[in-house]
Amino acid sequence: MADIALRGVVKRFGATTVIHALDLAIAHDEFVVLVGPSGCGKSTILRMIAGLEDATAGDILIGGRVVNRVAPKDRNVAMVFQNYALYPHMTVARNLAFALRAARLPKPQIAQRVAEVARVLELTELLARRPGELSGGQRQRVAMGRAMVRNPAVFLFDEPLSNLDAKLRAAMRTEIKKLHQTVHTTIVFVTHDQVEAMTLADRIVILRDGRVEQIGSPLEVFHAPANVFVAGFIGSPAMNLIEAVVRRDGDGFSAAWEGGPALKLRAPGLADGQAVVLGIRPEHLLVAAEGAVEGEVAVAEPLGSETLVVARFGARELTAKCDGRVVPRAGERLRFALDLEQLHVFDQASERALR
Repeated sequence: MADIALRGVVKRFGATTVIHALDLAIAHDEFVVLVGPSGCGKSTILRMIAGLEDATAGDILIGGRVVNRVAPKDRNVAMVFQNYALYPHMTVARNLAFALRAARLPKPQIAQRVAEVARVLELTELLARRPGELSGGQRQRVAMGRAMVRNPAVFLFDEPLSNLDAKLRAAMRTEIKKLHQTVHTTIVFVTHDQVEAMTLADRIVILRDGRVEQIGSPLEVFHAPANVFVAGFIGSPAMNLIEAVVRRDGDGFSAAWEGGPALKLRAPGLADGQAVVLGIRPEHLLVAAEGAVEGEVAVAEPLGSETLVVARFGARELTAKCDGRVVPRAGERLRFALDLEQLHVFDQASERALR
């Protein structure tokens, strides 16, 4: 069993603390993605699991065993790096076999493992080539294969797709998902790309400044963000976030911003005069002939299947969506339908969600 646990893990570089008392449990065969902006500590966490960095405090466990003082080679983990880290003078076959040869496995066993991995990753026709003769996607598959041949308990991926173009990234996301379904082992994947996180993860760990902001399934963090940071980080295009003030409205409350409409609120614990942040995703703000709110088009971005419309509502610009066959003109005034059932409300002072 290859479960992973981080208990009160702290990492300091000199006087700077980059990971603050992290607690995280990852189950066997789980695909967990660490996501967050650059500098949030996600790669440092991965390197501590691998043994490439020492934890300043706390314990790291793999399979129930504390590995703080265990050498990287003895942790039974395999790491796939952003820059592939292949040996340029070796063929694909020799790159795949390198770790097995270093472990002095019998030659027939090495050949069998290399052939199996090459078949799974569709590298059989490339075994005689060197890395310089491969595309970026092929090199990344070789890097994955070199990790797979060892049959590790844990796979660690450190932003492995960031050097690829958009089409290859999408293809490699599929390959990595297939890998997880094939080998049935624990995967910890680091990225700053929330689309990768949403499409790959069983659970997402969202980090900011070395602290966990939220842990949950992709749908949980998308539909129920814990705070303003998560709301703005998860989702493409990003959630519209609007600072507003709560006012008593009959038996309930509403909120409005300068020049914007008053929106009925259903969140608990509201008070008259409270400063809040309203969140509405573009897919819940739609151009509609019978829309309740009027706005002026600032920019239209046609994407084919849909068009993103940046429109002015009073003092704020919000992103909405409309049919891809329609491209509104700048300055055009349109009606917009806003789904209040999907409105998120956050306390402005604490930035926490009010539900």
